[in-house]
Amino acid sequence: MAEEIKSFEGLKAVASVTAPEKVEPRIDALGRAYATGKRKNAVARVWIKRGTGKITVNDRELTNYFCRPTLRMLINQPFQVTDRTNQFDVICTVVGGGLSGQAGAIRHGISRAINYFEPGLRPLLKSGGFLTRDSRVVERKKYGKAKARRSFQFSKR
Repeated sequence: MAEEIKSFEGLKAVASVTAPEKVEPRIDALGRAYATGKRKNAVARVWIKRGTGKITVNDRELTNYFCRPTLRMLINQPFQVTDRTNQFDVICTVVGGGLSGQAGAIRHGISRAINYFEPGLRPLLKSGGFLTRDSRVVERKKYGKAKARRSFQFSKR
């Protein structure tokens, strides 16, 4: 049974024994790391592997799927923060939501996959907020209201 800790010295002795273990990369037999990303109602399944920087979304090129440059920039942010631009090929399938939510889901999935591929990059991704799932979703409509909070126009007479 574990010994009782009665002072800070006892706590230090126990803490020094339990050092953090080295995290191993999660890579499959094909050299890929897999992760799931979510944003709003969109869910992205992302596989990354070493390559030339080609990103494929639902069997289409990134520039064909996301025409807005801001969405493409959002997807490439995890690579820029970790200085891994054009070092990984990304294959992802995304369902649900709109384009903005899908781009956010892909970014979240890429971040998690990079974390699985190279666990040493976790502090960079974590400090940038890329590993945290953005939990904001659309507020539901209430009865007696036009939308979630908007009331019907008030008529005095």
